[in-house]
Amino acid sequence: MDRLQAMTTFVTVVETEGFASAARKLNVSPSVVSRMVTELEERLGVRLLTRTTRIVRLTDAGATYFEDCRRILGEIDAAEVTATGMHAAPRGQLTVTAPMLFGKMHLMPVVLDYLTRYPEVNVNCWFLDRVVNMVDEGADVAVRIGELPSSSLQAIAVGGVRRVLCAAPAYLDRYGVPERPEDLAGHTTIQASGVSPAPEWRFTADQQSLVVPIQPRMITTTNDSAIAAAVAGLGVTRLLSYQVARELEAGALKIVLADYEPAALPVHVVHREGRHANQKVRSFLDLAIETLRTKRWM
Repeated sequence: MDRLQAMTTFVTVVETEGFASAARKLNVSPSVVSRMVTELEERLGVRLLTRTTRIVRLTDAGATYFEDCRRILGEIDAAEVTATGMHAAPRGQLTVTAPMLFGKMHLMPVVLDYLTRYPEVNVNCWFLDRVVNMVDEGADVAVRIGELPSSSLQAIAVGGVRRVLCAAPAYLDRYGVPERPEDLAGHTTIQASGVSPAPEWRFTADQQSLVVPIQPRMITTTNDSAIAAAVAGLGVTRLLSYQVARELEAGALKIVLADYEPAALPVHVVHREGRHANQKVRSFLDLAIETLRTKRWM
């Protein structure tokens, strides 16, 4: 059995999430792919994949082996490029993930720029308001907002975002601008449950945490609908600064109680390639980091 061919086949099965899709990408029959992975498992003496009729999942041993295979294959590619003195253009399949609104507003321009620069790469965009398990689900690059748990993933800080209270100028003209968090009791509030899951908003006053209960007139599961309601003049809402950057710049919304905002949340670009990131990942990281760090709301 050719070890490199077996590694490549195994990695392709994981990245394409199936034997049939891997066979199409490698231009071989599904039976060849299945046989090669089976022989690889027999040689190693461990189960690498759990197979069902619908999905293929990595075992714990398979996840570790997958990362090692990606690193080894990436190093081989890099060695060949160095030996031939050529600059290999990024190619292959890249999967990136980010929170839904962040991806739509701020990562999509990076993806489009990247696809224009590197025509041999295809990109899967997973814009989801949940934390994607990068190893189990096969994502290459992620944007994470908030403090990161300890893990083996590599993280590059690109800035921070604020939790801001904002309302339409017309609403503030009519009902007044709140001067202290306690003043919110006399205002209509809009709650985006993804940002503030509990019916309360937290502030910082005199270096102390202050919790203000709210009775929202409107509760919504989507941030863009909370933005729309605030722009329409319904009331005051709390969102992350990147989510309302356009509305603030256009004057459709105005920040209130800025002096009471809690600490900013860090923003990181995360990947799992280590220092041997392959060309397609490395080039996307470089572009994303450079672009995001120039954003004023960062």
